[in-house]
Amino acid sequence: MDFEIFKQLIILVAGFALLVKGADLFVDGASGIAKKFGIPELVIGLTIVAMGTSAPEAAVSIAAAMKGSAGISIGNVIGSNIINIFIILGVVAAIVPLKIERSTVRYEMPYTILVTILFVLLGKDGLVTRLDGSILLAGLILYIAYLLMQAKQKPQEKTPEPLPAEAKAGTSAETVAENTETTEESPSILKLLALTLVGLAVILVSSDYAVDAAVAIAKIFNISDRVIGLTIVALGTSLPELVTSITAALRGNADLAVGNVVGSCIFNILFVLGASALIQPIDCAPNFLSDAYVAVGATVLLLLFGYTQMKIVRWEGGVLIGCYAAYAYTALL
Repeated sequence: MDFEIFKQLIILVAGFALLVKGADLFVDGASGIAKKFGIPELVIGLTIVAMGTSAPEAAVSIAAAMKGSAGISIGNVIGSNIINIFIILGVVAAIVPLKIERSTVRYEMPYTILVTILFVLLGKDGLVTRLDGSILLAGLILYIAYLLMQAKQKPQEKTPEPLPAEAKAGTSAETVAENTETTEESPSILKLLALTLVGLAVILVSSDYAVDAAVAIAKIFNISDRVIGLTIVALGTSLPELVTSITAALRGNADLAVGNVVGSCIFNILFVLGASALIQPIDCAPNFLSDAYVAVGATVLLLLFGYTQMKIVRWEGGVLIGCYAAYAYTALL
């Protein structure tokens, strides 16, 4: 029994690690192809990259739904959103106070609350159907349109002025050679396509193994799929955001952490659950609705913190972490 637990934990950790790597490969390849076809970087960032960062949650949730493990499928998404706010923002704010963009407080946080409540309404009948999935994906399209409008309203960065003749003349031969090599080494379409396909394959295979391992662990300890999805699986698929946010905070670049996390929460509900339900209708147990209300409460608390002084200070970060500890304790009972 002990060996079986160790084996499944190793598979689970390896699955999460490969999920992250697969998502990186997929984003690099897909972004490169988009650039080759002249698609603006703005559009790439708001669509391909944003969806790529939600790829671990999407792959795990879809795989779990197809295997009949609705508890892991929905629990992963709702749990990830709760962890994103309580743990990721809580830990980062405890390290350094976080500034919040005015648009995040005015539009994105309320939209997060709205789409989470929408999920509750759609799942009240005990099933998230393909029609429900289509409604969620329609909400995603609306959100992407909003992001594009927001980006267009922001002032464009000034193009750097050309170097004076003296500076150009003084450029070393080594620098010129390096710049030439960088231009020449631009990856081909075939290489980028291979990168995208390999990344997608890694995501699909690793998510399959991760779900199987999570289900096995749940059975060994007689824990429900819901709890496994809300805790272990949700934390595993949220690790990239956690590590990235903490690293940014330590380097003094955490100002956009709140907006990125809130955006991730929106993508998780609309993209991950929407795509999962479109492929395979998902059973929604009543317990998930109460978990969704916790996710709503987390966003409301974040909204209140941000509305007061447009930032999250250290003690508020501590409150967020404490809220997750209380929630996790209750969920495990």
